[in-house]
Order: sequence, then structure tokens, then C-alpha cells
Amino acid sequence: MSDQAHCAAATAAEAPLRDLRELMLEELEQFVAAADERAFRARQVMRWLWRRGANSFDAMSDLSAEFRAHLKNHFKISPAPGAAAARSSDGTRKLLVALGDGEAIESVIIPAGARVTLCLSSQAGCAMACEFCATALMGLHRNLTAAEITGQIAAARRELTPGEELTNYVFMGMGEPLANYPRLARALSIMTSAWGMGISPRRVTVSTVGLVPAMERLLAEFPSVNLAVSLHATTDELRDRLAPINKRHPLKSLIDACRGLPIKRRDRVTFEYVMLAGVNDSPADARRLVRMLGGLKAKVNLIFFNPFRDAPFAPSTRGAVEGFQAILQQGNLTATIRESRGQDIAAACGQLYAQRHSG
Repeated sequence: MSDQAHCAAATAAEAPLRDLRELMLEELEQFVAAADERAFRARQVMRWLWRRGANSFDAMSDLSAEFRAHLKNHFKISPAPGAAAARSSDGTRKLLVALGDGEAIESVIIPAGARVTLCLSSQAGCAMACEFCATALMGLHRNLTAAEITGQIAAARRELTPGEELTNYVFMGMGEPLANYPRLARALSIMTSAWGMGISPRRVTVSTVGLVPAMERLLAEFPSVNLAVSLHATTDELRDRLAPINKRHPLKSLIDACRGLPIKRRDRVTFEYVMLAGVNDSPADARRLVRMLGGLKAKVNLIFFNPFRDAPFAPSTRGAVEGFQAILQQGNLTATIRESRGQDIAAACGQLYAQRHSG
């Protein structure tokens, strides 16, 4: 090991240790080079961390004792987060994940045959103030770190039954993912890189209420990740109320931005539309949506509103939702109805509200 590395080790105790689960491969490669170790050691460490699930440096048995000690002087490995699970009658599981500073977030495991989706949170709380979402009632507590985002995957895997495997990952939990872009991007890199978790980016969806510049950046940096845009209204007047971010990025600029996104030939932008009785579910709303999305490679997910305490809305009837869908389909839009899952444990879309903050 070089003199430079030894000097760094001598002073490492004075600085807070960086979490190894936050590092990109190139950052670890720079550290390995400074320690005069062979370059492949960085991938070796990452393999232990992300493929073998090592929770300590001592577990990395094919590294020399000297190099393991050097790693310990500079980094820590954050422990896997604890989680309390609630199980729905439909098999959905909601995880209350405890963070190190006393905050808590919720993640949801949603099984559907061979497909098992994990709904991930990106923030503790949310600042977007969408009227149809329980998380908005918390306000924003703080952004999650990349390690806290990926830690939800480790917590979820511990709750899987024998033979069950996570197949899809959706950032549709607590928080606005693109408002936490630097940490989200780091987590996405860890999730989808061969040196990390090795998850296909095609199996990852990021949902946003419409932060236009960050949408463009996301698809520029992660072109194979799926994008879902929370729309919920066909007029600026209504969307200003339902999703106040609309005052900054009104409908025309949002839809124009979606038209300009680098969508691959076979892909579509998914638009999410929560159906609110007597608010946004009329045939006139459906016809406006057809005109608004005309010529855009789009898919519309119609979502039943899931009530929460003091919610100012009621869900649309199934007849209204199916009639809305029919108008979209007649207008040559792909439109699907997303059935609610986990409603009996407040795990359905729009119901997440970390339990320790309730009361």
C-alpha cells in the first residue's frame, strides 16, 4: 500500500466514514488505484456488496486482510434497514421501513401471478401537495439517500415467500422522485449496472408529477428506464388544484415536453390518471384527454381513487371509469384500468403515509 494511502488511513478516523453503499464503481476504482491495489479489486468489492449481500468487510474473504482494514478505515457498510410488514387479503404487503435517524418510509410489494412489483419511495414525505395523495399530508421531511432507496429492495427481499422474486420496480411510493434527482440517479445506477444489482432498466419505472427539466435529464441519462407522468386533469384550472406543480409547469409545456422526449420506437410515455367522482371523470374530460394526447406515443393508466382520512374526494364508479376508458380507446389511445391493491392496509396508490407520523 502506498505512503499516500497510509497517510490517508491515519486521518480517516477524523472524518465521517462514507457509506460504501453510496459509491459508484468509478469512485471505488479511484480509491483502489490510490491504495496501489489491482484494478479488479473494485469490482470484487461491488460483487460482494450487491450480488452476495455482504454486510461487513470481514465477509469479503477473497480480499487481503490489509486491504479489508484499509476499507474499514475509510468506509462503513450501512446495515440493512429494519421493516415491519402488514399483509393485505390480496397478498399485497406494505413495509414500514425504519431509517437511521428515526424517520420512516413505506414500500409496497405487489404480487400478480409471476410478476412481483416493488413500489419504492424516494423521499420521507413529499412537498408536491397533490390533493389526492395521503403522503402530501406529511409534507416533506427529507430526501432519501441512494443507500436508503436501494435498502428498500433488501428489506423487500427479506419479506418474499419461497419461490417469489421481485420482477419490477416502480418509483411510485412516497415522494417525488425527480425532486431528489442526484440521489435517485445514483440509486438507479446501482440498481441497473452490471457491477451493481444488475436489474434490467426495462423493469424500472419512475413516476413524476411533471418536473419537466428533470424528466428530460432522466431519459437522457437512463434511456431504457420507463417514465410515468401523473396527469389527473385536462385543464390547467383543475390541475392547479390537484397538482400545484402545474403552476410552474402547466399542461401545454408538460405535454410539449413529453412530445420531445427521446422515447424509443416501441416505447410509450405512460400517463397516470386518478379517477375522482364528479371532478375529472366526465365524458368531456375524456374527449379533452384524447385531443391533448393526440399524436403522442402514449398509454393512459386509469387509477381508482383510494380514499384516506379527510380526503376531499370519492372514487369514480366502475361504470364511469369504463366509460372513460372506452372514449380513450375510440380515440386510438391505449388505456388500461389499474385495479386497486392493498386498500385494506392503506397500501394502495395514493394511500402511503408512514404510520409513525400518523395520529
